Amino acid sequence: MTASARIDGRGARDGQRPVLPRWLLGPAGVATFLVVWELVPRVGLVDGRFLPAFSAVARALADRVRTETFWTAFLDTLVTWATGLSIALAAGIGLGMVIGSVALLRDATASTIEFLRPIPSVALIPLAVLMFGTGRASTLLLVVYATFWQVLVQVLYGVQDVDPVARDTARTYRFRFLTEGVRLVWPTTLPYAMTGFRLGATVALILTITGELIIGTPGLGKLLALAQQSGQVASMYGIVVVTGLLGVVVNIGARLVERRVLHWHPSVRRERSS
Repeated sequence: MTASARIDGRGARDGQRPVLPRWLLGPAGVATFLVVWELVPRVGLVDGRFLPAFSAVARALADRVRTETFWTAFLDTLVTWATGLSIALAAGIGLGMVIGSVALLRDATASTIEFLRPIPSVALIPLAVLMFGTGRASTLLLVVYATFWQVLVQVLYGVQDVDPVARDTARTYRFRFLTEGVRLVWPTTLPYAMTGFRLGATVALILTITGELIIGTPGLGKLLALAQQSGQVASMYGIVVVTGLLGVVVNIGARLVERRVLHWHPSVRRERSS
């Protein structure tokens, strides 16, 4: 008689306990990475001048967070990120709803959107500096441009996904354009818009740090560039760690907002039940 071993969702065979609980796998991976980071420069695999041990980076970061300069830069980054994301959301959702609902506009703008969307935001840095200098507006231009397309494209997909039968019914009952948009188009588009928000939140943070780093806009990116130029390598890596943690928090926060807003959606219900 033969027996086949089945792997369950936690990766354990029948009758066996997993080596680690599922919730411990993430922290275990992080701990392993930090141990490797600590050992690599100490055993001489890389030059410690260019990649300090994690303990040295942690000490430098601890010194940084005690300064007012760090928290001012941290706040500047959050303000730029939140402002750019808000502008992109408002523009992307508003224009996406209008363009997607009017066939003439959708056909007239399709080629323009496909031409402008792939242009890298960093290619606009010379233009941004010429127009706005090295102030926050330059970085906001990059953030809004990159994030806007993430939101707009998702909203356009959402508007096109409206049930044709429901749309014809609304027109039969002579719904006004605004009424049709609020009661029919928006509920269908909302999940797509939330996907655009989640993707855009991460993209906005990336472009915020990029603009601060290259243009010199006040924020963590500029602080990172100054640490690199002054030879404070451990402090530089510490700021990199902060930006990485900030990215994790932004991603988790966006997912929580998405689940909260779409608590009624079948996909969120299935995720919660599983």
